[in-house]
Amino acid sequence: MDSTNKLKRGLSTRHIRFMALGSAIGTGLFYGSADAIKIAGPSVLLAYIIGGIAAYIIMRALGEMSLHHPVTGSFSRYAHDYLGPLAGFITGWTYCFEMLLVAIADVTAFGIYMSVWFPMVDNWVWVLSVVLIICAINLMSVKVFGELEFWFSFIKVATIIIMIIAGIGIIVWGIGNGGQPTGISNLWTYGGFFSNGWIGTVLALHMVMFAYGGIEIIGITAGEAKDPEKSIPRAINSVPLRILVFYVGTLFVIMSIYPWNQVGTEGSPFVMTFQHMGITVAAGILNFVVITASISAINSDVFGVGRMLYGMAQQGNAPKAFTKLSSKGIPWVTVIIMTVALLLAAYLNYVMPKDVFLVIASLATFATVWVWIMILLSQIAFRRRLSADEVKKLKFRMPGGVTTTVVGLVFLLFIIGLIGYYPQTRISLYVGCGWIILLLLAWMMMRRYLVAKK
Repeated sequence: MDSTNKLKRGLSTRHIRFMALGSAIGTGLFYGSADAIKIAGPSVLLAYIIGGIAAYIIMRALGEMSLHHPVTGSFSRYAHDYLGPLAGFITGWTYCFEMLLVAIADVTAFGIYMSVWFPMVDNWVWVLSVVLIICAINLMSVKVFGELEFWFSFIKVATIIIMIIAGIGIIVWGIGNGGQPTGISNLWTYGGFFSNGWIGTVLALHMVMFAYGGIEIIGITAGEAKDPEKSIPRAINSVPLRILVFYVGTLFVIMSIYPWNQVGTEGSPFVMTFQHMGITVAAGILNFVVITASISAINSDVFGVGRMLYGMAQQGNAPKAFTKLSSKGIPWVTVIIMTVALLLAAYLNYVMPKDVFLVIASLATFATVWVWIMILLSQIAFRRRLSADEVKKLKFRMPGGVTTTVVGLVFLLFIIGLIGYYPQTRISLYVGCGWIILLLLAWMMMRRYLVAKK
């Protein structure tokens, strides 16, 4: 192992675009959407549109900084440079905390999907297996990783498109439903479009934002992109619209052909929809796709944490051992650390298999929103350092400038308030605040150690 190597620039525009899709279109859509539907009913479609707009604001803020200064560590480095070392420390470690939680949720969902085919096998067995497979993939070269991630994402994106087309066939012509078109009346038959009132739509936003978690990985890929000035803007501009189409389009189809109040969490709503229609073969195929989707999401999670820890170690905010690279340019120590941490998921699925997903998803939402808030604050601080002429020369300016950023910031603070308001997720706010306090204590201890060492 050679610690003097640099990360290889092996990710193309195609890789980066599908990595962002792979991270954002995963467990949050295929499994977590069931919880959002229960909370909001059909109006969850509106919640996903609002969340998508917020996600785009965050991506543009990050993109503006990434194009100006593409570095490994991304938003942790930007927080460090524009808000101060403490902000960089908290942002980087909170992102790692977020991705670990999201990965645990993803591997938990993987176990649930596998139980559809093998109900007699305990979930933790599947969780352990997928953790070891992901570890092996992430120890390969970044080009191999990018190629695998591209195909993982391509499978689920293609399937979603096919499912939307097939769903339209069921809705309009009754294909697979005995020739009886279902129509779209299910969107308002069971209590109206706002079946749980406006408050239901609002309360669903915290689950919706969990679904969009992972889009920030585009900023992290800048350090390994072949041509960041072209690949990053293309990825950022194309992904939000595609995510909105996939989320809104698929949930529109699901809730049109399947009463929203019967959508449970005993597996993916996608699979359960086609089982309800009696298309058992399609359900089996879709289960394979959601399994692929969860592997794709976990893959991106491990990649993101590894690169973040590598960048933080370069800043002095993480152990120097994290900067060690393999001959293929992979930060292998961080991959091993993430793999060991993910083994916790196997243990949680052994101890509390029924409750893992909701608890972890709530915790991950707090961490995700915190990181997004720091991205927006960093962008505001970044803009303040620039003159009017320098702002005009930015290669990928945020539409509306700081005003747009402030709107996104207010929305994210509102989401934090929602997490505290909702009884089932309130504990995640307490844990999240405890995590920030723990990081502050760790920062003070680290500084004292460095001063004493001098």
